[in-house]
Amino acid sequence: MSGALVVPFPPIGPLMEQAYYDLYRAETAKKPAEVADLGPLDQLPRPWDLATITDPALRAETWDWLDAVVGWINQEYVWETSDLIPPCWPSHPHLVNELGVVADQRRRATMAFTSDSLLDWHRYCLPSFIDRMKARYRGICEDGHRSAPGSARNTRYGNPLAAHDRNDLYLADIMAAAQDAPAPSLTPPVAKPRFQVIDGMLVDTTTGQIADDPGQ
Repeated sequence: MSGALVVPFPPIGPLMEQAYYDLYRAETAKKPAEVADLGPLDQLPRPWDLATITDPALRAETWDWLDAVVGWINQEYVWETSDLIPPCWPSHPHLVNELGVVADQRRRATMAFTSDSLLDWHRYCLPSFIDRMKARYRGICEDGHRSAPGSARNTRYGNPLAAHDRNDLYLADIMAAAQDAPAPSLTPPVAKPRFQVIDGMLVDTTTGQIADDPGQ
């Protein structure tokens, strides 16, 4: 193991490099034809959002990278044990969803030509993530991973009966909104005449000018 006092940020692999390059091309293209080979651009994988990655090899590489990033953060930035990202973080979707963004922001800061982005990551991105993690996690898995306290309610939310009750409420709201909406007018609005005779002169009511030709 290296005796260096600080360890470099974990690099991404070749498949992630290609994914980021494809996104760069999509973002900077001037014409759709320039990136037609990429397919639907809204379906391009975003490495910071694992849910968008369906290619098994790319997804595996991204998992490996995030795992290395978590170990790196715990080693390089965490002092108090309560701030450590738990080993069971992949079992916590809220951590997975956030860590992808935290890691991507740090990767971007590493590539920047000034320290501004890294300063923002130090001051805002990482501390706010740790604060949110602690507020949600609350040390529940310190002695091993446990099911989320809200798992029972999540199961209830997905229950067909509960879903049916919610749909009834949605339908009632839609019908009430339709009844409260003003009835459409059946009589089309009549436009006011532009020219009117005032004191024997033909006056343009839009501009206030007197028409030169009374017959217009």
